[in-house]
Amino acid sequence: MNDKTFLDTNILVYAYDKHELWKQKEAQAILTEGIEQDMVVLSVQVLSEFYNVVTRQIKNPMSPEEAQGIIEMLGILSIQDIDFIMVKRAIDTHRTYRISYWDSMIIAAAERAECKTILTEDLNDGQTYNAILVHNPFIRKSESLKADVNSPSENRG
Repeated sequence: MNDKTFLDTNILVYAYDKHELWKQKEAQAILTEGIEQDMVVLSVQVLSEFYNVVTRQIKNPMSPEEAQGIIEMLGILSIQDIDFIMVKRAIDTHRTYRISYWDSMIIAAAERAECKTILTEDLNDGQTYNAILVHNPFIRKSESLKADVNSPSENRG
């Protein structure tokens, strides 16, 4: 697949947060495949949010040095800078779709990087914003886990 995919902050956070292991495994697979195929894009906003979340908001926060090391390693990926034109585009997107400004900035960065898809939990799965498809990689796994938990066991009698 040659189409570029934009990764939102929550994908990176899950890749390093041990709190929800099934999400960590899925996020690590996404990140690994994206690196191997050179098809994922991040933005400076995503890296900044990642640093803030993993050093302050997760159950077992990282040290600033550990988070910085991960960010430096992620520097091998395509990183989209933010500029004035993107700020204006994000404002337009915010007004058009009535979503948060910060989510609109993610869309603007993905659009600038010519991504076809954004992987995130924060926007509506399957919706298109400015011709970019949003996909929540955890939604179907979550539904499968719920189905497994709620399905009757063969051994019940």
